[in-house]
Amino acid sequence: MDKKQTFSLWYVLAALVGLILMQEFFTPRHTQTLTYSEFKQALVAGKLDDVVIADGIATGKLRAEGLDQILPKDKLEALKRAGGEHGFATVLVNDPGLVAQLDAAKVRYGSVRESKWLGALISWVAPALVFFGIWWFLMKRMGSGMGGVSHMLEIGKSKAKVYMQTETGVTFKDVAGIDEAREELMEVVEFLKNPDRYKRLGGKIPKGVLIVGAPGTGKTLLAKAVAGEAGVPFLSLSGSEFVEMFVGVGAARVRDLFEQATAKAPCIVFIDEIDALGKARGVGLSGGHEEHEQTLNQLLAEMDGFDTNRGVIILAATNRPEVLDPALLRPGRFDRHIAIDRPDLIGRRQILEVHVKNVKLAPAVDLALLAARTPGFAGADLANLVNEATLRAAKRGKDAVDMQDFEEALDRIVAGLEKKNRVMNATERRFVAYHEAGHALVAEHRKNSDRVTKVSIIPRGIAALGYTQQSPTEDRYLMRRSELLDRLDVLLAGRVAEQLVFEDVSTGAENDLQRATDMARHMVTHYGMSEALGLATYDARPAPLFLNGPTLPEPRTFSERTAEAIDGEVRRLLDEARDRVTQTLRANRAALEALAALLLEKEVVDRTMLDGLMASTAAPAQLRVAAVALPPTDGAS
Repeated sequence: MDKKQTFSLWYVLAALVGLILMQEFFTPRHTQTLTYSEFKQALVAGKLDDVVIADGIATGKLRAEGLDQILPKDKLEALKRAGGEHGFATVLVNDPGLVAQLDAAKVRYGSVRESKWLGALISWVAPALVFFGIWWFLMKRMGSGMGGVSHMLEIGKSKAKVYMQTETGVTFKDVAGIDEAREELMEVVEFLKNPDRYKRLGGKIPKGVLIVGAPGTGKTLLAKAVAGEAGVPFLSLSGSEFVEMFVGVGAARVRDLFEQATAKAPCIVFIDEIDALGKARGVGLSGGHEEHEQTLNQLLAEMDGFDTNRGVIILAATNRPEVLDPALLRPGRFDRHIAIDRPDLIGRRQILEVHVKNVKLAPAVDLALLAARTPGFAGADLANLVNEATLRAAKRGKDAVDMQDFEEALDRIVAGLEKKNRVMNATERRFVAYHEAGHALVAEHRKNSDRVTKVSIIPRGIAALGYTQQSPTEDRYLMRRSELLDRLDVLLAGRVAEQLVFEDVSTGAENDLQRATDMARHMVTHYGMSEALGLATYDARPAPLFLNGPTLPEPRTFSERTAEAIDGEVRRLLDEARDRVTQTLRANRAALEALAALLLEKEVVDRTMLDGLMASTAAPAQLRVAAVALPPTDGAS
């Protein structure tokens, strides 16, 4: 395509050069404009020839010699500089005796009649040609990636990308952290490699496998690994590629996709983000006649009439299974559903080992520690962590990626970019220091709280002026009421520390208060952890399984009295948490002051520094508690 465009530009340049040459050789080299009086004087002097009169303008040839008394000095100099034969042009006036004067001077003269139809034709045809040229250019550009203008005739063709088994470049060795899902899909590979093994007992190969999971968990990677292991062609496309502004195009592309799959059998068809295609019917505002519903109906029909014994399996991936049409999920279409959760501690370490294969690591890098400090990270997040650490090491000219690079990359991902140019005044720094010290100190005094790994007052991200980083010691799948209460305490500790030290509060606790309020409300309305309201739940809004986006508001199903009771319980939980935090900080005021002072000095306090500070400030208090707890001696052994 680029080559054709280059040749067309050369053609345009050649045409322009040709026009210039034609004008140079077939037109007079110089044309002098004469006034009518100069024209008459030159005529009398016999200096004109081949006069042509048309539309009130006279043109012809002009002899340059002997014009000193006729033309002004500037026109003579212009004629001399031009040299050779000269043309002239003048505007005629109403002169009835002009023809007689031409005859007397024996000058050849004549007249031409210009055709009007040619000008009219050009005035109509030229705009049409320009319009057609623009249209052709735009259509060529729109279809350049699909075969040019002919793409308009192939709009109903499937846009699936076909990979052979050697082109995917992915096998099960490249997939880690999702062992259960991998084992499920290994059976699919066996179906494709040895179909007779299952047919002889009367079994049928599954028509479709639906992979669901959070973004970045490796759904697409797992599908490519299946194709790579099975050694069959892999047809990949997105659900959005079926959507088109023309009616019926999506259904046509579905039909063409299954025709391609049948021709390339055995093969795997992978539809990524199938929720764009398989959204539940009848939930839109415009009824059941939308284009995507017609496309979905065609997909359902094709999967019903599809013969799986030919060795074609449909894989699909989505992170929104709750919006899919139930007819798409029934057995006979997508027979198997494979859920991929975020990896656990062991899975995260395995994923890190896969991503650091081609990375030069320092001997001190501890992947187990990194896996422990990245709870909730998906495979894509861990890949990004390794890449960020590698880029930082390369930027600093290091020979290998060390633990410091991983630490900084983790801070960059979790807390945001460090704002080196954001300078806080002394009062704000003290507020932030005591705020973060309150979080860390209360977290250290709650047995169900996650372990503090780092405390910082360096501004990061958009609004974060400091942060307290906590890492769980193990993966958790359930939260007890005592754990939720301890988390409430940690969230409110920053605000309570500000009030205790300065007898004033700042706006820095906005996010903490929001999270604490949401947690308390969930305890009351979702988890049944309120004695006053009992075991009932009071929020029936469906939440996305794998996405953290907002949910649509629904009408309230409880009374105003219950709503007031819910608000009262939320306030009670928050007030009780504030009281507990106040007691903790007052009892450990020395540790609070010491940690805030250390933050103001160092700006960042790691786990080792925090352990030393807690040991030095807590020793006298522990001795006093031990002395009180000793029983009185009575002389008995």
